[in-house]
Amino acid sequence: MYTLERTETFAQDIKKSRFIAHAAPVASEDEARAFIAAVSDPSANHNCWAWRVGQAYRFSDDGEPSGTAGKPMLQAIDGQALDCVAVVVTRWFGGILLGSGGLMRAYGGTAAACLKAAVKIEIIQRIEGEIVAGFSDLAVLKARLAALPDLIVLSEEFTASGAVLTVALPEATAAQANRLVTDITSGRAFVRFGDGQSPS
Repeated sequence: MYTLERTETFAQDIKKSRFIAHAAPVASEDEARAFIAAVSDPSANHNCWAWRVGQAYRFSDDGEPSGTAGKPMLQAIDGQALDCVAVVVTRWFGGILLGSGGLMRAYGGTAAACLKAAVKIEIIQRIEGEIVAGFSDLAVLKARLAALPDLIVLSEEFTASGAVLTVALPEATAAQANRLVTDITSGRAFVRFGDGQSPS
């Protein structure tokens, strides 16, 4: 699965109607709604939209005939294996009716062209874990962890004897991280994941 690196815009005229698509990466429904509100143009005839964040999705025809705008836009998102994305297609009516099929092609096609033009980045599924380390190992451990690809330190909580680092990392590199922590600290520090187990 992929998401967008940044906001993308695409515009085209279809039978005298002007269609402008805006697409952006979003991390939640709230972000999607904020993006939709920010790019919708109140002077336009329609601001149709669709978004997907994991299993959650929504779409709106914004006054166009049911099923002719939002759903084809969602299909454009899914058709390009995208997630955590919102798309708004704004239409200024040019006086020529497009019919249901024409509207579906116009909205779905404008959204698809916008998404196709966007720079995409792969979504890496991460798992969370905790690294428990003493003060004597902490500095070198943090320096070495910084070199691990795609490892993110989410928080650091100090204890009487050291610190607990909450980290997120790709599941594929969990065993590598565990070996690194064990080797650097000669087994004094350890990693535990959500199931309480250290990866082998």
